[in-house]
This record gives sequence, C-alpha cells and structure tokens, in this order.
Amino acid sequence: MSTTRRALLAAGAGLALARPALAQAAPKVVVIGGGFGGATAARALRRGGLDVTLVEVNPTYTACPFSNEVIAGLQPIAAQRFGYEGVAHAGIRVVHAAATGIDANARRVALADGTTLPYDRLVLSPGVDLRFDAVPGYDEAAATQMPHAWKAGEQTLLLARQLEAMPEGGTVVLSVPGNPYRCPPGPYERASLIAHVLKTRKPRAKLIVLDAKDTFSKQRLFQAAWAQLYPDQLEYVPLAGGGQVSAVDPAAMIVRTDFAEYKADVACIIPPQRAGKIAAIAGVADRSGWCPIDPVTFESRIVPGIHVIGDAAVAGAMPKSAFSANAQAKVCADAVIDLLAGRAPETPKLINTCYSLVAPGYGISVAGVYHPAGGVLADVEGAGGTSPLDAPMSLRAQEALYAADWYRTITRQVFG
Repeated sequence: MSTTRRALLAAGAGLALARPALAQAAPKVVVIGGGFGGATAARALRRGGLDVTLVEVNPTYTACPFSNEVIAGLQPIAAQRFGYEGVAHAGIRVVHAAATGIDANARRVALADGTTLPYDRLVLSPGVDLRFDAVPGYDEAAATQMPHAWKAGEQTLLLARQLEAMPEGGTVVLSVPGNPYRCPPGPYERASLIAHVLKTRKPRAKLIVLDAKDTFSKQRLFQAAWAQLYPDQLEYVPLAGGGQVSAVDPAAMIVRTDFAEYKADVACIIPPQRAGKIAAIAGVADRSGWCPIDPVTFESRIVPGIHVIGDAAVAGAMPKSAFSANAQAKVCADAVIDLLAGRAPETPKLINTCYSLVAPGYGISVAGVYHPAGGVLADVEGAGGTSPLDAPMSLRAQEALYAADWYRTITRQVFG
C-alpha cells in the first residue's frame, strides 16, 4: 500500500473517533471560520458534548482545493461550493456574520450586527489574508486586471475567462511568493494546468513562472513532468535566475523583476499572505503576521483560551493545506474537550497528504507525519514521502483518482 493511501485511510479512520460527552452542563465554544478547519472543529466539539457556535460570514463556502481544475476548465465552480445545512443539522449553531472584536478577558466575541457571543474556549480558523501592500503596484483594484485567484470564487472564474479569451500566441505570467503561504504546491499545480490549457488549446502561447524561491514542494516531480509534458509551453524562472517580482503595472500588463520586464496577456499574481484579519483583532498574530501555537493543544502562545488552527497557525513542519487544517481541527477539538473537563490533553500525531494534478489523469503527492517536538510540530523521521520519481503512468493515473476521492470524501464529511 502506498504512503499516500495509508495516510488517507489513517485520516479517515480518525474521523470515527469521538471523545465521550461531558457529564456537566455543556461549556460554550465559539469557532470563527467555516472552512476545512473550522467546520471540522465545530463538528468534533459538538460530538464531544459541547455547546458550539460556528461564526462564518459567508453562507456558501467556496473550496480552494481543486479550484485550479476550474481555472483549466476541468471542473465546474459548482463543485467547489458548499452550504452549511449539514453543519447545522449536526446540532451546531451557525451564525453568518462577521466577527469584529474579541474580548479575551471577558471571553466574548463581538459580531458586526451588534450581538455578542460568550465562550469558555474560542477556536479561530481564519485562513489567510492577501498582503496587497507587498508588491508595488498590486492592490485589490489591480487584482481585477491581474487576478490572484488564491481565494476561490469570482477570482477563479476571472482567471479562467482571461485564459479562454487570450489570443493564440499570447503570454501568461504567473508569480509565486516566498514562504510561507497557503498550499505550498498550489502555484505549481496551477502552472501545470495552465500549461495544459495552452498545449491543448493555444499551442503557440507560453507560460512564464516567476518564483521568489529556488526550491519548492514536490519540485523534482513537477519539473520532471514539465520537461515531459510542457517543454514548449512552460518557462520556470527561480529566485536565483531573477524570478522575484519587484513591481507590476496592471494598466500596461507588465510584470517586473530586478532583472527583466515581462509583457503579459494574462497575469496571475499570487501575493504574500498573513493570517486572516480576526487573528490580529484577537491579538494572537505575532509580528510575522502568523499565529504561534502550542503544538499539543493549538492554544495561542500569546492569548490564553484562544486556539488557532489551519493556515493561520505557525505549525512548524506541517504545511498550510486543507488536509492539515482538517487534521489540526480534530486534535484541537480533543484538546479543548480535555481542557474543559480538567484532563491533560494527549500528545498527538498528525498527518498531511497533498495531491497535485499536472495534467488530467496525472497526479503526484506528498505525505508527512508530524508530532510535537521542541515546542513545534516536527516531522516524524522516516514517515511520509513523495510519489516515486520514476513511477509508471498507471500510478500517476491512480494518484489522480485518489485526489478526486479525497476531495469528495473530505467535503462530504466536513459539509455534508
């Protein structure tokens, strides 16, 4: 059995495990953020017998995993959209409002409609905000010309439309930020699928990938696939080759580095990121913009009583991914249940598996196992790994099927 298959089965098995309900009157837990982390935490906390309120401003969640397939025309946007009826049916109070303030001393959350929610413990799963101040010339208005598409939804559709409308022989420029950011392999999957679009629909067009790094997740697997599949479509420029974007000019559709200027017909600019806004409001984000946490409980190292999971957390070796957020949510929920019951939380082990498509029917993956060590989440030595570099196409096709199976399974479990 492959590493990725074992990881997936282990993660699925963990879903069946629930802590016994507390005997006393149920403490109140508020969860802010209804993505793969927050909705999973809310479900696990409710199964543990707690009074749970999930605060999520959007009545429909648009998932980022598989959104690159929407950009490439391989999946409809409807497959990314999920409501919260299933979450509410599980006995969770779902409030569609923006959280605007947190009083950690009084243990209250203020909402935009003027109401407040008391809590005994607070779980934040705010995802990321894009740093529109990080690339000169790139702001929210510029994103209507040069979409980032790093938050799934209208930006996803905009980039898809731009690629469809681009003339044959045109140039696409894709910029990749330095670490850390949401979904480390995501830009390279996007590059692969854009190259697939060009190869199959606009064979004289070209994609230039400008990277602010020299190394990246699944690098050997991606680059081997690019050499095999897209030698005429994709040009990769690493940091050492002048790949870091220094400025953009949306009106002229120009992307600049310190060494060159690129005229684009379509430009996808993925800016640096930080924890979602509510993390700063709560005071749990440090000067890096991210949230340091205890690796056993995911409790903030800055503000007691508040736990942070998912992309916003400083999770050591564990990457920012939907799979990670889902795994962290279960561990955090168990810890919150134990803490509220006066028990010492158990030391966890966590799993992440990340699948990427480099073409339809061609999947690759990386898996890791993590445990608390030295105050952070560290790799378990000898566990995890990547797809074999020399794997036959039958395995690549199988991993593409695993990816689709994982997406169907996790979205059904979280939102169904």
